[in-house]
Amino acid sequence: MDIEQRSGCPINLSLEVIGDKWSLVVIRDMMFGNRRHFRDLLTHSEEGIASNILSARLKRLVSLGLISKQDDPSHSQKAIYSLTDPAIQLVPVLAMIGAWGRRHLPVTEELSIRAQLLEEGGQPMWDAFMDELREIHIKDPIHGANGERTSAVLARLTEAYERIRRRNSNA
Repeated sequence: MDIEQRSGCPINLSLEVIGDKWSLVVIRDMMFGNRRHFRDLLTHSEEGIASNILSARLKRLVSLGLISKQDDPSHSQKAIYSLTDPAIQLVPVLAMIGAWGRRHLPVTEELSIRAQLLEEGGQPMWDAFMDELREIHIKDPIHGANGERTSAVLARLTEAYERIRRRNSNA
């Protein structure tokens, strides 16, 4: 991992890797939305990332070893992006950022339910989710990208989000 070093401080060095505006959002979308193709990441981002920014972030995250890229065997012009173990180990960090945001920022119920469940589930849920992500992204990235692998934690988080989304759209 080749990163710019302003100091040897672990917080500074971590922010050099994941502290820009989009890197954690891309990792979040891969982690919680199983978005593994460029088009999915581009069109399903709540925040509306621009294609040139997404392309640059994906290249940077690959070069830093947080995600990997391989050809999609189902389509010659597509690539599948997968989380690597260092990115998967960000689950507790994202859970804590989500918990902090729920307490201090004007979040929506729909977009904060996953953070709530992760906070309530604590370390046991985080560990189970990280194990599931390793199965999907590292051990079987091709089938995991096609949704052929199931994840109990991811399914629970997604179902809670979808339930609230449906309820709010019917209100």
